[in-house]
Amino acid sequence: MTAVREAGPDGRYGRSEDQRADRKLKITGAVLGAALVGVIVWIGVDYVGGQGISAELIKSKVVSDDRAEAHLEVRKDRDGGGYCTLRALSEDGNEVARKDFRFDERTDRIDEVVSLRTTARATAVELMACTADGGASR
Repeated sequence: MTAVREAGPDGRYGRSEDQRADRKLKITGAVLGAALVGVIVWIGVDYVGGQGISAELIKSKVVSDDRAEAHLEVRKDRDGGGYCTLRALSEDGNEVARKDFRFDERTDRIDEVVSLRTTARATAVELMACTADGGASR
């Protein structure tokens, strides 16, 4: 008499080839996902760390038909310097003023109200960009 060996239920006596392939695929996906997250974090840290000067427009006010004011909070390296560019826009969206403001004070945070002379009545003031003397921009 010949003994016939029957195969056990799928997956009961070790992993099948499909399960091993699924596991390898999951591990590969996890490694690639972790690498992607690492690259994104590295880019973010490099971008934030490379900022020599940055600013936030706290509020703005139209003072008259030919003048607008902007309240800026500037953050920079204590010994660094740079400038921020602001522009004023009229109701139809045209630019009515643009001016660069230098910030060279030996402090890391500056809170200042600046004034722009406009060619027509402004309705909005916009912070365009800030540039450090070393070339890093916001």
